[in-house]
Amino acid sequence: MSKLFQHQPHPHIEVRKAHAPVTVAEQLPSQSAMARFNSWLALKITAGVGTMWCAYIFAIIALISLPSALASGNVITIISWIAQTFLQLVLLSIIIVGQNILSAASDIRAEATYKDADAILHESEEIQAHLEAQDLAIEKILQQLLTLQTAMNIEATGRPGQDATDGRPGPVEGGPVEDGPGNGAPGTE
Repeated sequence: MSKLFQHQPHPHIEVRKAHAPVTVAEQLPSQSAMARFNSWLALKITAGVGTMWCAYIFAIIALISLPSALASGNVITIISWIAQTFLQLVLLSIIIVGQNILSAASDIRAEATYKDADAILHESEEIQAHLEAQDLAIEKILQQLLTLQTAMNIEATGRPGQDATDGRPGPVEGGPVEDGPGNGAPGTE
């Protein structure tokens, strides 16, 4: 393990791995048999009413009472028929159909977003592993350079820790190399 950096994963990552995206079934009550039955019945009615076929049937039912509303000649009766009979009956089903379509699209987007987040997390982990491999390689190269520098100093002076050019002590292992006369820096000879 590299000493340059210690990765600390976010705590939510483990929680996310344990749970898939939330589904509609998980939102249904599960406490009592009555609550489960009520939810089941509500879903069945919503599924039945939330169709265009139901909207057509409601339109036909509403149109059956149109002649009597028109025959009354009363403006309030006609407006009441439009608002309370036709619009409420027909629009109820059409709105549910539209909501079902929007909900399905939203569910697809949510699932795609979940998969995107999972892919990004995987890529992030790959980047983290790549960086750690680079850190290890850099540490290895640095150690080789220090070993080579020490060997060159010993070879040139016959003593470890001496600079080969002027007899001064060489750089401390792992320490910075200073530019100066006699250390091989350009223009310092």
